[in-house]
Amino acid sequence: MAFHLEIDRDSVQETHSTPPLYVQLSDSVRHVFEQLKANNTGSAFVLEDGKLAGLFTERDALKLMASSGDLDVPVSSVMTANPATVRDTDSVSAAVRTMSRGGYRRLPVVDEKGQPTGAVKASGILRYLVEHFPQSIYNLPPA
Repeated sequence: MAFHLEIDRDSVQETHSTPPLYVQLSDSVRHVFEQLKANNTGSAFVLEDGKLAGLFTERDALKLMASSGDLDVPVSSVMTANPATVRDTDSVSAAVRTMSRGGYRRLPVVDEKGQPTGAVKASGILRYLVEHFPQSIYNLPPA
């Protein structure tokens, strides 16, 4: 089936990877919230010495609000440390498998040096599927 061939061959770069928002490990959650709002995004890559140390998402924010709600703690105390990543050369199907297994809505994309270059989001995967397989997607029975 052509669907399987393309999704296995095309790289995650085809999924409209979004440019990441970078924050530092020592930044306060309050500062990160301000950056998320200013950049109209739902996640931030947390860097330490230029390397990806973690990911802060809306889920992390909700966990914080459900517990202490202290916005002045460092983002390092509430982020997802060492998040799952995909390489910019990995196939779309590899990204979908990783997202499905981990229950992730977004994955950091890293280059061959491990430097973050973007983020694959579930919405980007959906957009990729609709653009590349419109006949298959539009002819699905309603659920």
